[in-house]
Amino acid sequence: MSGAALRPIWLCADDYGLSPGVNRAIRELIAQGRINATSAMVVGPTIDRAEVQALQAAAASSRRCALGLHVTLTAPFRPLTLHFRPLDSGMFLPLAKMLRKGLVRRLDREIIHTEILAQLAAFTELFGRPPDFVDGHQHVQLFPQVREAFLSAAKQAAPAAWVRQGGRARGLSLRTDAPKALFLDLLSARFRQQARRRDIAFNTAFAGAYDFTAQPDFAGLMASFLDGLPPDGLIMCHPGFVDDLLRSLDPFTTQREREYAYLAGGQFPGLLAAHGVTLA
Repeated sequence: MSGAALRPIWLCADDYGLSPGVNRAIRELIAQGRINATSAMVVGPTIDRAEVQALQAAAASSRRCALGLHVTLTAPFRPLTLHFRPLDSGMFLPLAKMLRKGLVRRLDREIIHTEILAQLAAFTELFGRPPDFVDGHQHVQLFPQVREAFLSAAKQAAPAAWVRQGGRARGLSLRTDAPKALFLDLLSARFRQQARRRDIAFNTAFAGAYDFTAQPDFAGLMASFLDGLPPDGLIMCHPGFVDDLLRSLDPFTTQREREYAYLAGGQFPGLLAAHGVTLA
């Protein structure tokens, strides 16, 4: 890629606030310049002022690091608002139930809008400013009915923020062996239409979805994520160190350590250079 302009992309670590091990891994990668965005769960169990200050200190040393809100509306987390419904044992619904209710139009958009506003307000209070961008845990921002409430709340409380859509770059074939990515493509088409109508910016393309349970080779996956990614495209990642709290909250554990090891390792900068992209 000698002589060619490098394409800037976003490499975003999700789930800051999920556990001490996840937080530490994300901060280390930001300080090393290996990622340039992270989104924080304000309903997570480890998102106090000390953790936020440590994140801000790491981000201050980076040339280009965006801090966003990871809107969370699925179990095993609990809402900030008193009257949020539906709930399951005081927690948000599990992912599959939340998606199903959205698909059949059984969610209350006003209740969801109020909860997202509360999470945006909590982020602003913790960080001292609105988020640079807003995305969703488990891609909940793309769900029918949720997306309308999500975009309205983002426009109201963080008008300068961009939002995350989950559609892949144009021209990439729709692989039948990547059902999760195909499903996100389908959900994101409507999300982008609604974002444009509200004059809300979003990432040009998205990559990073894969079957976490299969524990595949992350180096090979990262190379495929970079293929064809346009400027200001976004790759989602989930680095972390496994700890007891993470094990109690999320089945995605050891693969987080594999992601961290690759992103912090010596081969990753060469892969970025070979694909003509930069995080700076």
